[in-house]
Amino acid sequence: MKTIPLVFYVCLVTTFNLCAQSNPSPKQKNELQALIDKYSQAREKRDTALLKNILTADVDQLVSTGEWRNVITEAVKGMLRSSASAPGTRTLTVEKVKMINTHSAIVDCKYEIQNADGSPRRMWSTFFAVTEKGTWKISAIRNMLPSGQ
Repeated sequence: MKTIPLVFYVCLVTTFNLCAQSNPSPKQKNELQALIDKYSQAREKRDTALLKNILTADVDQLVSTGEWRNVITEAVKGMLRSSASAPGTRTLTVEKVKMINTHSAIVDCKYEIQNADGSPRRMWSTFFAVTEKGTWKISAIRNMLPSGQ
């Protein structure tokens, strides 16, 4: 009989913790914004050292062309290749942050590339961020090109 209240308590606490984690604290939001800013800076400057510092070793990326980039070496090579083949100013604007727990988050961004001819390419990017040794890193990236663009 003692098991039923214990199971109920564990379920209640787990549910509360999951719900409580959906909104980031101001500190978490600032740290995640800084992570996205570093990513944007690294892409703009083609800074491989910074990219390797902010990506997890097992990072994966799905780009708008449908290409998958798996693990850090493949992702960094692909990022540099796409920055070179599609030059232009890249702007990432954080729209929404959802905490999964205290060590993982989903960050949704508007992603715009100002093409060399001045035309914008408007997309969405979703970043999956995790903490490693107390530092936020990017674990996965999903880029989406809305239909009709």
